[in-house]
Amino acid sequence: MTNLKTTFAGLSLRNPIIISSSGLTNSVGKNKKLAEEGAGAIVLKSLFEEQIMLEADQLKDPAFSPEGSDYLEEYIREHKLSEYLTLIKESKKVCPIPIIASINCYTDSEWVDFAKQIEEAGADALEINILALQSDVQYTYGSFEQRHIDILRHIKKTISIPVIMKLGDNLTNPVALIDQLYANGAAAVVLFNRFYQPDINIEKLEHISGEVFSNASDLATPLRWIGIASAAVDKIDYAASGGVGNAEAVVKAILAGASAVEVCSAVYQNTNAFIGEANRFLSTWMTRKGFNSIAQFKGKLNTKDVKGINTFERTQFLKYFGKKE
Repeated sequence: MTNLKTTFAGLSLRNPIIISSSGLTNSVGKNKKLAEEGAGAIVLKSLFEEQIMLEADQLKDPAFSPEGSDYLEEYIREHKLSEYLTLIKESKKVCPIPIIASINCYTDSEWVDFAKQIEEAGADALEINILALQSDVQYTYGSFEQRHIDILRHIKKTISIPVIMKLGDNLTNPVALIDQLYANGAAAVVLFNRFYQPDINIEKLEHISGEVFSNASDLATPLRWIGIASAAVDKIDYAASGGVGNAEAVVKAILAGASAVEVCSAVYQNTNAFIGEANRFLSTWMTRKGFNSIAQFKGKLNTKDVKGINTFERTQFLKYFGKKE
């Protein structure tokens, strides 16, 4: 019998399939069904700082005094937080698996209080989502990475539950940042968050949304960096996100060094049945290869190499193009 149990961010998961923060996880009913279908853990729909501020701005009346505007903003903030805390509490009642809260922020001061209340509501862990493009002409190199560290430090002073950092792929050196996040108390990292995909309608001459769902080719980026980072910074847990569109991708991510995967598009496109299909495939593959546990093959194909050769870059490049005529 194969054992699909894994440990991620100090949490014990019955299998590596984590449902990513999305519309899939924004209600108690949906979360209950995901748990019943066999998910290993659930990341709740993110609480967005920008969304709260945007709603407050939309409701503001120019006639409001500064005090009135501040009151409205605080009211919306507290209302959204209250709804989120209820989602945590009610999901915990019906789901026998870890419930991970998620907050998306770009400043650190507001979110320390949020994190504390999220812990008190019973969340098993907190995922911090700091997704932003850096396009300021006056940008100071390294300040974006430092923001990750500063937010983590402040939150770690406030809560004791595991903190997971979900990173975007717009980093100069993810490994160096991950090393600093581990040093400052992060329990795990998720590679990578998916940016909004822009497109342009050439007939209407306007901006439109690009492809919403990830595809199989997107897996290459998290595979590369998990393969590199899990060899260099091996005391922290990794989860792959983006491109986990089929059951084979789950195996690939674990071989690269991931403890778990976060899935979203695959569930939207294939329904909750994807969870069971992925777990059955994983179990069958393990039996076929003679593995009884996840630990036996996790990181088997990461980039550990005493000669310092990065097999996810140079070696594969040479192999690929060396065969081209």
